[in-house]
Amino acid sequence: MHQLLDIEAILITDPVHEPVQGRMIGHSRQGRSIHAFILGNGPIRISLIAGCHADEPVGPAMLEKLVAYLGRLPMEDSLLSERRWHIVPHVNPDGAAVNAAWSDLTQPTTDHHGAPDEAYDLVAYVKDVVRELPGEDIEFGFPRHQNDVDARPENLAVARFLQAEGPLHLHASFHGMGLAPGPWFLLEPSWADRTAAMRDALRDRVRSMGYQPMDLDRQGEKGFCRIDEGFSTRPDSRAMIAHFEARGDAETAALFRPSSMEYVRRLGGDPLTLVSEMPLFLVPATSGGRDVPRFEKGTEGRKRLLAWLQDLVSGKPPEVARRTVAGAGIHAMPIRDQMRLQLAFLDQALALLRAD
Repeated sequence: MHQLLDIEAILITDPVHEPVQGRMIGHSRQGRSIHAFILGNGPIRISLIAGCHADEPVGPAMLEKLVAYLGRLPMEDSLLSERRWHIVPHVNPDGAAVNAAWSDLTQPTTDHHGAPDEAYDLVAYVKDVVRELPGEDIEFGFPRHQNDVDARPENLAVARFLQAEGPLHLHASFHGMGLAPGPWFLLEPSWADRTAAMRDALRDRVRSMGYQPMDLDRQGEKGFCRIDEGFSTRPDSRAMIAHFEARGDAETAALFRPSSMEYVRRLGGDPLTLVSEMPLFLVPATSGGRDVPRFEKGTEGRKRLLAWLQDLVSGKPPEVARRTVAGAGIHAMPIRDQMRLQLAFLDQALALLRAD
């Protein structure tokens, strides 16, 4: 497929020095502004959001770069003349603030090209990371119906913004994973059969950068059905509800609202929806030793691995703790490489839409 996005040019764009005029679409619970951007006037309507989970900072940073890049293009550029972009770089500014204790701290590293890059500090992450529980989760917090005013204000603001522009052709929500063996890509179930070339190209891109796709089969749990190596269907609120009801936890099940993907689908048409999952920290796919827990699928596995790391670094000087986790085979994924794969996923989706 032909590459539509100049990924390297986007990565060097500085949103601070090349600002684009957006508009405030609402406020967070704590009164922070939520900004959105509309760029282009083409017939293909695209929505992009990031930051739904408080502990996933790379997506918002990438979208800020993309907005700045698109904002400096001439209107006759096909990215703008053929497309209309609706972008909310950060839907969760309160979550960003509570995680700033670690997400504002980076350490120098090199990307897969060997060029200088930055990465997050695992010791700071395991000490200070905060993630929302069900009911507070913005991704699964979109209005259930037109009169659902009890959703979080962030969700209501983004829902109003997207509803005014629907139906849409493509929607992507950029997420991350704290700890995982490799990148993971989630697709709209009804589009799975149309994505074979896209999957091959993206998988090749992952491997060419020296990473391995995370191949996880959750067997339909919470809506995750394996499509192919490194690819799964995206999660679904109905499957989430069914999962917790089956465990006898009706209280948690009742907290789930539609995801952004489901909300966009409700606006009409047959939009391709995507979720990217980039690991902040790469862990061995199998146990790194007798005392190192193996990577396990799902929320409970993530919690066990994080608890082990928290116990591992507790009471140790930071440098000693860093050597300890490095000895367990855990290392940070360069931020720019995470963005490269997010943008490559988006690029493949744009090419698929054009072909479709």
